[in-house]
Amino acid sequence: MANNIQTKLKNYKAEPFDARFPNKNQTWNCFKSYLDFHCCTKALTSKGADTTSCEKYHRMYKSLCPISWINKWNDQLEEGTFPGKI
Repeated sequence: MANNIQTKLKNYKAEPFDARFPNKNQTWNCFKSYLDFHCCTKALTSKGADTTSCEKYHRMYKSLCPISWINKWNDQLEEGTFPGKI
């Protein structure tokens, strides 16, 4: 168990500073990263391309957004009521 935690800590990378969002409140950065990930995935999947380049957005929104927000947005995507344009 301790070895698994050590491995996770060793491989953990925080996302770099994004100059588009200089304020301390990172709410918009969180939402924008979520949108960017899904837009990137949708675009590359429709072309039949590999979606690994979208993973940076996934890591970013996973590190910035509260889990409850992500779960809510995922539910809204499934229901077709998500407020963002993807």
